[in-house]
Amino acid sequence: MRLLGAICAGGQSRRFGSDKALALVNGQPLIDHVIARLAPQCTAQVIVGRTHGSWPVLADRPTGGAGPLAALNAALHHAAEQGFDAVLTAPCDVPDLPLNLVAMLMPGPAVLADQPVIGLWPTALGPQLDAWLAAGGRAVRGFADHVGARQVSGPALRNINRPADL
Repeated sequence: MRLLGAICAGGQSRRFGSDKALALVNGQPLIDHVIARLAPQCTAQVIVGRTHGSWPVLADRPTGGAGPLAALNAALHHAAEQGFDAVLTAPCDVPDLPLNLVAMLMPGPAVLADQPVIGLWPTALGPQLDAWLAAGGRAVRGFADHVGARQVSGPALRNINRPADL
C-alpha cells in the first residue's frame, strides 16, 4: 500500500503564544519528532499549511485557516493525484506517535478516538470531503462519523497546546 504521511501544521498556535511546531522537545522541534515517527510508516511525507526545511509543502484546501479538515483535504487530493492509496494524518504537536500507528488504524478510514486528527484515510474520500466542507462541515470528528471511520482506542498521547505542556 502506498501511504502518504501528512503532518497538519497550519495552525496559528494562539494558545501556545509562539510557533509551537518549532518548540523544542529534547533538543528537536516538535514537528521533527512527528516527521521521525511517521517516516518508517509511510511511503512519503508532506507538511500541510507551512514550510519546514526542504519538506514538500501543501496549502490547505480550499483555504488556509480552515483547520485540520482543510489540511486533510489537501493531502487526500494530492495523494490521489500521485497514486497513493491512503493518507496517514497527524498534527505537528503530538511528538510521541506510536511506531505501529498504521497497524493500529488499518483498515481505514479510522481515527484515534481521543485525537481524531490522527487518522488513516483512503484517498477515495477526497470528493466526499470537498462536499462536506462546501456544506459548512469543519469538525474532523464530524467528518469521521460521516464516512463511518472507526474510532480506535490508543495510548494516551501528549498534545502540546501550551508551553506548560512541554
